[in-house]
Amino acid sequence: MTAALAGATVSRKEESAAQAFSTGEMAAGRRLFAVEWRFVSAAGTATSLPPMVGEEIAFAGRSNVGKSSLINALTNRNGLARTSHTPGRTQELVFFGADDERIRLVDMPGYGYAAAPKAKVAAWTSLIHDYLRGRANLMRVYLLVDARRGLGDADTTVLETLDAAAVSYQVVLTKSDEAKPAALEEGVALLKTALARHPAAFPEPLATSAHSGAGIAELRAAIARLIAERGR
Repeated sequence: MTAALAGATVSRKEESAAQAFSTGEMAAGRRLFAVEWRFVSAAGTATSLPPMVGEEIAFAGRSNVGKSSLINALTNRNGLARTSHTPGRTQELVFFGADDERIRLVDMPGYGYAAAPKAKVAAWTSLIHDYLRGRANLMRVYLLVDARRGLGDADTTVLETLDAAAVSYQVVLTKSDEAKPAALEEGVALLKTALARHPAAFPEPLATSAHSGAGIAELRAAIARLIAERGR
């Protein structure tokens, strides 16, 4: 079951960790994702990247952090992005597009573990760097972090990569429904402290759960706000 199901219950502790949005922004987020979504393409090399159409939002994170589940929840499509219990399954940049072509979502290869030779992992890393440096329509990277574990060394390395590429990014905590309230609150506080040291980071993390629906509406609103700001 995904977060997109109507009537999903969001607990008080998950609400307190969510970024504040106006009623209009929440409505804009609903409209933005209330369209049909489809697979567009997958790119394993820089030369195979699709043409830049609309705005792009990319999702990065450790293998099995829940990127595919989050994308499915955002788009109300349970099977749009493939989910797997096998770390490292996503080995390409995978693009999903809305029918109105306003926005594309990009599922980036998971890091931290991959069931592949080191040469293959190095090729993925090079592809990601090329994408970050050369994608003019990339609005933001959402870096997914397991709410139960917090930032790890591999995550910190990615933060530094995004800083160096001057790409705006925001941390999204996943699986927040599985974290105890006190631990979630402490984790958010620690994240804010860590993010203050990173120039390209948005200072407020968002807590989400693809299972309970926590934070999904807020993440949609955050993306809608980005598009509105870009259009000014």
